[in-house]
Amino acid sequence: MMYIGDRTKNNHNLCRNMYKEEERMEKDKKKKRVLLGMSGGVDSSTSAILLKEQGYEVIGCTMKLWEPKLEEEQSTCCDIKSVMDAKRVCDMLEIPHYTINNKEEFNCYVVNNFIEEYTSARTPNPCVECNKHLKFGCFYKKAKELECDYIATGHYARIEYSNKYEQYVLKKSKEEIKDQTYFLYVIPKEEIEHILFPLQDYESKEDTRKIAKKNGLSVADKKDSQEICFIPDNNYKEFLLKYMKNKPKKGNIVLKSGEIVGKHDGLINYTIGQRKGIGISYKEPLYVVDLKLKENEVVVGTKKDLYSNTLYADELNWLVFDKTPEKLECLAKIRYRAKEEKAIVYKTSDGVKVEFNKPQRAITRGQSVVFYDEDGVVLGGGKITSEK
Repeated sequence: MMYIGDRTKNNHNLCRNMYKEEERMEKDKKKKRVLLGMSGGVDSSTSAILLKEQGYEVIGCTMKLWEPKLEEEQSTCCDIKSVMDAKRVCDMLEIPHYTINNKEEFNCYVVNNFIEEYTSARTPNPCVECNKHLKFGCFYKKAKELECDYIATGHYARIEYSNKYEQYVLKKSKEEIKDQTYFLYVIPKEEIEHILFPLQDYESKEDTRKIAKKNGLSVADKKDSQEICFIPDNNYKEFLLKYMKNKPKKGNIVLKSGEIVGKHDGLINYTIGQRKGIGISYKEPLYVVDLKLKENEVVVGTKKDLYSNTLYADELNWLVFDKTPEKLECLAKIRYRAKEEKAIVYKTSDGVKVEFNKPQRAITRGQSVVFYDEDGVVLGGGKITSEK
């Protein structure tokens, strides 16, 4: 079954699509209540301005997620300064602001998962887990408790009605470099029509900052967070050593042939595709191509050994299908900054097999593979389990 390239773009469908959007907007004008996730940054703060201008009853809400054991590990996403920045914006806009405590859930679903994945020789994606369990899990439930009609965030992504799929869909942002749909494929399908992304029509971060400056927001020039929010110095290895129950064991670094070429200080110090820090002198550059948990071995190889056409994935979430298609032709990407590539997805007994037209570099267990159609609609995604 082919889902790529079969959309009929005629005037009838275009008008129907516009009607659906206008219908939603008309309903939205009736003072709909929105719970807006506010991190204290410029994106969520500007989202508050836009929602209020559009006539929504906006409630600002900051999630308190992480409480480190050590003071120097203070989080950048929910520290006291971020909370106060969000509160100041809400006070200025005359909208209520609340702080909710989700430290227990964050520790369980994000931090513990982060540690367990690295312990299991996989490379986790904490942003995906946070979106799944916290921002579109706990936060959505809180919105229902407050009798809100929608939740909103400052993500760069779009929600639109699709005639092709006859439902609201998640689509890539107009600003390609800021698009965050790779992290959002885990949104429950039934929530999509209850989500607002106020920044979806803005094509650059500069546009967002201009709105913030025009409205006198103190966070207009606040820098974007670039690191894992609960590891502010981005030193995840040091973090793991502090929080892991079982310390990493030393082992062998081997070639694909099994020949021992060096020693390692623990699998947590390596990820697929890594070149720097291996510490081996060889006739040609070596890269980490596999991590063998049972044997406690780091497998290294040449650049060509990094490429593969095939991967397997499970923990699937589909946004436009009720169940996994037997066969799906689509575009797929295996990491946030990667380009989508043509692929065929085949249903398996416990997930999917994905075959790419072109070999992909450094397919990594624990990361996500996300599926798109040719119009940028997110079809779904899953967690990579292996490349073979």
